[in-house]
Amino acid sequence: MPDGLLALALGAGMLAAVNPCGFALLPAYLSLLVVSDSDPGRTRAVGRALTLTAAMTVGFVAVFGVFGLVISPVASSVQQYLPWVTIVIGVLVVVGGLWLLAGRSLPGLGWRPRRPELRRSVPAMVGFGASYAVASLTCTIAPFLAIVVTSFRTGSTWNGLQLFTLYALGMGLAVGTAAVAVALANAALVGRMRRLGKWVPKLAGGLLLVTGAYVAYYGWWETRVLAGGDVDDPIVSRAQDIQGYAAQLVNDLGPGGLTVILAALVLLTLGLRALQRRKQHHEAAT
Repeated sequence: MPDGLLALALGAGMLAAVNPCGFALLPAYLSLLVVSDSDPGRTRAVGRALTLTAAMTVGFVAVFGVFGLVISPVASSVQQYLPWVTIVIGVLVVVGGLWLLAGRSLPGLGWRPRRPELRRSVPAMVGFGASYAVASLTCTIAPFLAIVVTSFRTGSTWNGLQLFTLYALGMGLAVGTAAVAVALANAALVGRMRRLGKWVPKLAGGLLLVTGAYVAYYGWWETRVLAGGDVDDPIVSRAQDIQGYAAQLVNDLGPGGLTVILAALVLLTLGLRALQRRKQHHEAAT
């Protein structure tokens, strides 16, 4: 199989993370990483970000796999209903934001290694990734079908699996790099966040409220466009400008750049952990 096709699958997965349809859900996911961990050490926060990003990626690519291999023969009749699903997802995110603003905590997002809460965290992120994928189908299913599903249907199962895996890795690489950066920032600012106290979940709830409202609005805009309405919309256009900038940044960095950044962040975490342990050992010895 040509190396160019492998690189294309990897790049398509990366850009799928910042697609116009589901882009607003990315900051919602990153805000959940912050609000659902009240006392993150650096290593713990980074491990949690990587694990939950992997779970989210599984949910995302699972939906694409099912749609591409099972539903795509009737895609034309199914896609007309996808904007309504996007509206529902947006409304659910709004409800989550209102829930946090009311002082409640979202269920199933806590992280305690080797404790039962982990078994709830991972399924929750798989579900979030699936929702992200459903909201993104309209914008990103065509490249997925052209690159990945075509290989399966031409009888080359091994090639199809390679492309599918690289697509998933691209998605996880883009989201994981952002998630680890946010997790490190969260750990570094934990003292300030404690002083903010109850306002941290409320700030995250406000972000969820805004992003959910936009996702629902985007779905409504898609229904109007499919019905022959005007494509131009100032809110959608402005959001697409921001999304375009993020997509260009991801595209410019490429797989190599994102891998270097992610590796550097993980190595930084391990280095800081080693320094902290050496300091603690020195203090205990004296």
